[in-house]
Amino acid sequence: MGGSLPVSPLAPESFPKLPVIKGVTFATAASGVKYKDRDDVMLAVLQPGTAVAGVFTTSKTRAAPVLDCQAKLGEPSDQGAAILVNSGNANAFTGHYGQASVEEITAAVSQATHVPQNRVFTSSTGVIGEPLPHDKITAQLEALAQAQSPFGIEAAAGAIMTTDTFAKGAEATVEIAGKTVSIAGIAKGSGMIAPDMATMLVYIFTDAAYDQFALQDMLARLTDKTFNSITVDSDTSTSDSLLVAATGAAGVDATDNESFERALHVVMKKLAHQVVRDGEGATKFVEIRVTGAVSDAEAKVHGMSVANSPLVKTAIAGEDPNWGRVVMAIGKSGAEADRDLLSISFGEVLVAEKGWVSDNYREELGAAEMKKAEILISIDLGLGSGTSTVWTCDLTHQYISINADYRS
Repeated sequence: MGGSLPVSPLAPESFPKLPVIKGVTFATAASGVKYKDRDDVMLAVLQPGTAVAGVFTTSKTRAAPVLDCQAKLGEPSDQGAAILVNSGNANAFTGHYGQASVEEITAAVSQATHVPQNRVFTSSTGVIGEPLPHDKITAQLEALAQAQSPFGIEAAAGAIMTTDTFAKGAEATVEIAGKTVSIAGIAKGSGMIAPDMATMLVYIFTDAAYDQFALQDMLARLTDKTFNSITVDSDTSTSDSLLVAATGAAGVDATDNESFERALHVVMKKLAHQVVRDGEGATKFVEIRVTGAVSDAEAKVHGMSVANSPLVKTAIAGEDPNWGRVVMAIGKSGAEADRDLLSISFGEVLVAEKGWVSDNYREELGAAEMKKAEILISIDLGLGSGTSTVWTCDLTHQYISINADYRS
């Protein structure tokens, strides 16, 4: 289901078996916006009563679909809803043409699905700065509406990909009040990945009922611990969108239920990790755990400084245990640090402690950790109780090749 690029060596063995979410159906089509001979549009239709929450890119140049979705959040959930996504063109930096495209698409979706236009959410991903040929999309809407199926979520995950090498999905189930509640999510993203919101498109569906305002609050909290804790290349997209839709079709209210929140957290974390595992050109999945910071917020600043450092990431790509680059990234982060309290480990190998190389450290031990496909870097600042965990990947020549040719 991937594109023309080789599948990432960090990819899961297969797309997971996602549960059918009652109250939502899917369909995909090939519109030819950019790609040939592959589906590039997906339409999801949700039943009346669905609550929708979302978080989006903080980019100051965010795309027209993002602005439209942000304006629509909080609309009455006694209505149905629809989500349309196209790949190949981001409809970003397209001025009033972009707004007009969104208007044309949402109106056509509304007509085809009988969902009110103010409950139609759209996303676009792909090349920035080129007008979206929305007529190619609207021409597919009647067929998309007629082809709706509760079993179409895997095809939807494939249709939203751009430079992704594999489709991304995750699921969880939880028992609430004696009933089974299901959660299923899909995502796309492999480059231009950095907070806030991390650059990607994510759609998560549950058959639980959930208060819209409480859903929005929970989503924001969980995003900080998942999608806003990953980075591939430090670049924030114009188009990041994460929507969560609660259809209520399971007949159980999960509002403020801790078990449900834990299950949603699991789904979001799995999807976030898959995005990193599909980082453009990635060969290493890297977890960075920071402890001993002045605060959790400062721990995250340090973690992201290490995760975004080209020198750290290229050293990891070359399997070089160059812990001096980690020290550099901590020092430049702007958050509080003390050289003489700092300790660093690669996996279980203590590399440096209290501002100096560990007496027991040997270069071959660090090199062995760097040869692994999954690498753990632990940093203890020795200043306080603040902690944070972030995830990234290495930076290889393939990343340059992919992005040098992206528009051609």
